[in-house]
Amino acid sequence: MENEYHVPVMLDECIEGLRINPDGIYVDVTFGGGGHSRAILARLSDRGKLYAFDQDPDAKRNVIPDSRFTLIQQNFRFLKNNLRLHGIEAVDGILADLGISSHQINERERGFSTRFDAQLDMRMDQVGELDAKEVVNSYPEEELHRIFGMYGEVQNAKTLARAITSARAQEPIVSIDQLKSSISKVAPRNKENKYFAQVFQALRIEVNKELEALEAFLQQSVSVLKPGARLVVMSYHSLEDRLVKNYMLKGKFRGDVDKDFYGNEIKPFKIVSKKVVVASVEEIERNNRARSAKLRIAERI
Repeated sequence: MENEYHVPVMLDECIEGLRINPDGIYVDVTFGGGGHSRAILARLSDRGKLYAFDQDPDAKRNVIPDSRFTLIQQNFRFLKNNLRLHGIEAVDGILADLGISSHQINERERGFSTRFDAQLDMRMDQVGELDAKEVVNSYPEEELHRIFGMYGEVQNAKTLARAITSARAQEPIVSIDQLKSSISKVAPRNKENKYFAQVFQALRIEVNKELEALEAFLQQSVSVLKPGARLVVMSYHSLEDRLVKNYMLKGKFRGDVDKDFYGNEIKPFKIVSKKVVVASVEEIERNNRARSAKLRIAERI
């Protein structure tokens, strides 16, 4: 089931980065198909524990029948409180694979892929009130301009926002094909697919508040990790990677490192991966999704 669901990217590098203590407590905050979780469990003793987070109801299909494993059906932005509910104050390592799963992309009705026509949805949890249809049809033009420019890094975000507001004035944009046809005239010639992917990325990030969730998770990871414990995070676009890199380096997302009264830097992490880790050529040939993955590893001071 797991291989159909999602092929884990840089599996060996992630597991090595965690430096697993067989008796330790670990957290996989992006369970998905369970590939990384299975690899962690394989290295744990009978005393080890693994807690996995996933807000997508579909993840329940992949639950691992193992007494050491617990699936928590929540967004990882609620990491600390949910671990406390399970009596866990501190852990030995946390893994996050921020990519959307192959399963979610391939499920036509979820509306994540530009390849299929479906309702504009893009909700990771299937219960949130905000979906892509709501964003496209109700956000003011300036707000659309902001999210496409910031989250999709779309060059002509202002023109794109205007094209959408003009199209929706004629009739509501409710499907993927409608959205694509309403913006095709502003897409760069012969680069339409890449353009649509950027637009979809921006909508998905906005619908699921992905960057806010990532910031909340990173901040909570500091108080949950034991000294010497590892934080391993794999991201797939520059916005996520920048947040991860800054937080690991400085303990904050923007600005300079804080210093104490004596001028000593106050940082929660020591960087383990001095250079960002990327997938091998062989892995990229086997799994195209690995081409944009960036892995960073830090150790709690």
